[in-house]
Amino acid sequence: MILSDIDIRRAITSGHVKIENCDPSSYHIHASSMDLHLGNIFKLYDNSKASLLDPRKSETLTDNIRTIEVADGEPFIVQPGEFFLGVTQEKITVPDDLVVRVEGRSSLGRLGIIVHSTAGFVDPGFSGTITLEISNLNTMPVALYSGMRVCQISFEQMTSPAQTPYNKKPNSKYMGQVEPEGSRLGSDPEFIQEEVKKRHVIGV
Repeated sequence: MILSDIDIRRAITSGHVKIENCDPSSYHIHASSMDLHLGNIFKLYDNSKASLLDPRKSETLTDNIRTIEVADGEPFIVQPGEFFLGVTQEKITVPDDLVVRVEGRSSLGRLGIIVHSTAGFVDPGFSGTITLEISNLNTMPVALYSGMRVCQISFEQMTSPAQTPYNKKPNSKYMGQVEPEGSRLGSDPEFIQEEVKKRHVIGV
């Protein structure tokens, strides 16, 4: 069941859903969704530092990210085919009985801007800003600005509250994130176990 505009407002007013870093007067709530705004920090993978992103070598995922901070009113130009991480201005706290889905805005989609490559799902119990996986499918550069509405979120009611929400999950890698967070795939249990086995074999 997707929350309507009435229920979204009710959930925020009651504190069941928390939206921070945003003036309530700038809420853009639609019939079944709510718009969020683009922050001013962006992260790009720098291919001059590594030739491959390899989850078995976690340093390739963390050591070659370049951070760019854009001043208010200044454009961030997204080149054709470029991929980077952005972030919402808003910090959202999701209760244990709701799921949030992130989708792009139609107006940006018509310019070829995709706001998430696959991760459009926010778990119950999550709290933090939302990292956006932005790419430009257009053949022309597109300018983005901090503070512009960049994505929309919808809320889905679960059949019951989660037994282990994200904030109680042992490996909740992105809890409390503020800036755009790069992939922490290398800390997944399967890759950690693999590294332990490798060290055991070579006697490290």
